[in-house]
Amino acid sequence: MRRRNAGFTLIELMTSLSVMAICAGVALPSMAGFIEHQRTSAAIASLTSHMALARMAAISRNRRAVLCPSADGSTCEAGTDWSRGWMLFVDDDGNRMPDARDEILRVDLEPTSRHLRVTSTVGRQQLRYLPDGRSAGTNLTLSICNQRQELLGQVIVNNMGRPRSERPRVPTPCPG
Repeated sequence: MRRRNAGFTLIELMTSLSVMAICAGVALPSMAGFIEHQRTSAAIASLTSHMALARMAAISRNRRAVLCPSADGSTCEAGTDWSRGWMLFVDDDGNRMPDARDEILRVDLEPTSRHLRVTSTVGRQQLRYLPDGRSAGTNLTLSICNQRQELLGQVIVNNMGRPRSERPRVPTPCPG
């Protein structure tokens, strides 16, 4: 009885690796798009939940609440970039800045992926809720874009304070 060694031949190994490389080459672009879509969904969900919390805080406390971009969790940023984080505070004196007397309710630093950029409309950098739940000022649009400057999604808050989200159906350049 002759014994045969178990294992792979070099040809079998090369064939298997070639098939795996082809499958990986086909799957990677789809996987990258899926990951980008999931990151966008997470950013939209985080923004809308913080907006709902801000509105609820304004109504339940019967005071103004402000959601603003913040990189350090103690001051509001002056620009339109929300990518580094945001904070929610009760604005007792109405100056739209957190003071020593104002209660900071929530801070979310680095809430989104570093692969995404979140920006607000130029005319309105903060989201302010009045005690009746309305959003003071004009509509606010937060745009979520990738590193290639393509718009992936938006969160829009109307004057009544209700946020809604939308995604572009066709490739669209990032606004601003």
